[in-house]
Amino acid sequence: MILTGRSAEGQARTLQDKQLYEQILGINKPWHVERVDLQLEKGEVHIHLIHDREAKWKCSECGAECSLYDHQDERMWRHLDTCQYKTILHAAPPRSDCKEHGPRAVRLPWSEPGSRITMLVERLAIDWLTAASQKAVAQLLNLSWDEIHGLMDRAVKRGLSRRESEDLDYIGIDEKSFRKGHQYVTLVNDLIDGKVLYIADDRKQSSLDGFWETITVRQREGILGVAVDMWDPYLASIRKHLPEADTKIVFDKFHIAAHLGEAVDKVRRAERKAQAQVGDQRLVGTKHDWLRNPENFTRSDWLKFKPLRESKLKTARAWALKEAAMSLFSYRHERTARRHFKWWFNWAAHSRLNPIIAVAKMLKSRLTNILTYLTHGITNAMSESLNAKIQWVKYTARGFRNKTNFKNAIYFHCGGLDLLPAKTH
Repeated sequence: MILTGRSAEGQARTLQDKQLYEQILGINKPWHVERVDLQLEKGEVHIHLIHDREAKWKCSECGAECSLYDHQDERMWRHLDTCQYKTILHAAPPRSDCKEHGPRAVRLPWSEPGSRITMLVERLAIDWLTAASQKAVAQLLNLSWDEIHGLMDRAVKRGLSRRESEDLDYIGIDEKSFRKGHQYVTLVNDLIDGKVLYIADDRKQSSLDGFWETITVRQREGILGVAVDMWDPYLASIRKHLPEADTKIVFDKFHIAAHLGEAVDKVRRAERKAQAQVGDQRLVGTKHDWLRNPENFTRSDWLKFKPLRESKLKTARAWALKEAAMSLFSYRHERTARRHFKWWFNWAAHSRLNPIIAVAKMLKSRLTNILTYLTHGITNAMSESLNAKIQWVKYTARGFRNKTNFKNAIYFHCGGLDLLPAKTH
């Protein structure tokens, strides 16, 4: 029967709507748009999908072509807005009847397993999240916090599963505070490519032990050097898992500088307190001058600092010892570097500056893996750069309620991962 008048016109519009949304969604056989339901009062468009009855389905376990077993209950997926209308897909996901694995939910062409948003929404959200806060993206796409965290979790899992067995020449091991109260995560970073390879709770030996299980034997044997702080639990893990570890462990020179700087500041604080009793104000407000890298001084700053650094203050002597210790890293050959350290240690040991003496003894006991810097030339500077990015992640998220979301955010922004879902049609 041929329809005429309004019925024929309405049917033609309905067919056009179906075809339009099939093209927008990238829906191909065996899937079809059954109907489009515009709910103006809610500002929503509901698209109902069905499939051909004779369709065959691939088993999600083995990929074998199977007949239909049954359908799961109807589900809904959030799609990109249509002309500012919230767009929602409806479908009853089929299950394949695999002879080997039994009933299995099939992969849907518009969504990742376990997701309640379409892949196009997920791709857009991921693109936006690389540049904007989670709150802003959630508001723009009208998604909940749970949906944002869910898509980030899926993206990270995808990215980690796609990560190839890349060469790991030089790695850095560092820690990052999660919250106040000595809550930490352990980070392993690729110092060449500048990305986070691994994250674990706490900063114990077991925290780092888990990393070695995530890389292949070839990768482990290919590691040339490891930049790390002088933290014994980390060192125990490295020595347990890495061949010829003591030729590869490099104590990070910036952490060494931090230890020396802390010693100088202890001397300054004690001396300033003593000077205050006799009205000497020379050390007031000078903390950052003593801790500052001389390379970062302007000429005028350096001239202004000259009377202090050339004075007979104990702090000036401690500062000179710090600078002389750091010049160790300018040597090219181990023999001359050891000679320099022997001279410096003798000076430090007789300085009568207890904070400096304590650091000198520590450096002497760790000298072998300080001097490996001359062979490998690596530091955790890249890790510090990643830490700055992680700090931005913490700030834009306004904190994290749990470590899982914090770790996922680090992988998401700093892992160098392929995060996007498979492209739709």
